[in-house]
Amino acid sequence: MTARRNFKRQVRARAARTGESYTSALRHFRPTPSGDVMPEGRNPRSVRLAVAQTPVREDPRDADALRESGRQVRALMREASDRGARIVHFPEGAICFPHKLVMSVDGPDAVGPADWERCQWPVLRSELAAIAELARTLRLWTVIASVHRLTEPNRPHNSLYVISDRGEVVTRYDERLLSKTKVSYMYSPGISPVTFEVDGVRFGCLLGIEIHYPELFAEYETLDVDCVLFSTTGAPGNTAAQAQGHAAVNSYWVSLSVPAQHTAKTPSGVVAPNGDWLERCPADGSPSVAVVNLDDSSEAAAESVTYGRPWRREARAGIYAEHQVTDPRSEDRTAAF
Repeated sequence: MTARRNFKRQVRARAARTGESYTSALRHFRPTPSGDVMPEGRNPRSVRLAVAQTPVREDPRDADALRESGRQVRALMREASDRGARIVHFPEGAICFPHKLVMSVDGPDAVGPADWERCQWPVLRSELAAIAELARTLRLWTVIASVHRLTEPNRPHNSLYVISDRGEVVTRYDERLLSKTKVSYMYSPGISPVTFEVDGVRFGCLLGIEIHYPELFAEYETLDVDCVLFSTTGAPGNTAAQAQGHAAVNSYWVSLSVPAQHTAKTPSGVVAPNGDWLERCPADGSPSVAVVNLDDSSEAAAESVTYGRPWRREARAGIYAEHQVTDPRSEDRTAAF
């Protein structure tokens, strides 16, 4: 705690001397876990992220609806680019989120195995290709959800494609912890976490209902991610609070992307490593993007990442063992006060 106070005192002193804001002054200092300050001149990692909310359509048989979704995605990509974003993040089902009853061989009144031949695969591929081409044109990294087709008779994955600023798919995240309906009737689960980097900032991906599994967020902390991109079609009342909790507990940013239909309860937005919302989309159901700078020299990041994450790692490494004692009053759980 003394090291933290000393560091903050140095930042405030510079701000008073130069007239800068605290955040601006902070850019000239990089504290280490020991409390030492690195020399000025270091170029901190920073990237500008846009998180989107789009209308999600549920019938993959409807070619016109798929094309309209693609047009909407590309319009928001252009807006994100115009606002200086280097990477844009879309919700689950951004092109289409096939409804379980629409796909069911026992439907439309009962859930059963999904008939994926009902999907307009050529149209879906065409829209994704157009999105990739626009990513290349705009030089904009794009993280877009879609169904990923596998070899018959295997069910597809529910996935997030990571498209680089060259318009190339550089990796893909497949949802691992699926809902009971998804895993029973619709999708093949994924296997592993996925990370990628943009301008030195490392991202991880999660999808669907995985907000409910803290172990997946903790896994990305061990993989040194700076931000987790979480896309979903479901946004119950506790989704926003869970996103804030995962960000604060793991000391990284969390980008939450949800359908426009759910924004009255939970609009899309980005949570800072201290658990505070940095920016959110409008809560009026409109397609939109919120744009923020993920900057590891910001006050929220410096406090959480510089001190919180290293301390938790040190604690988990077993530093307490040398301080544990053998004492009769410790071993007797019913000892009097």
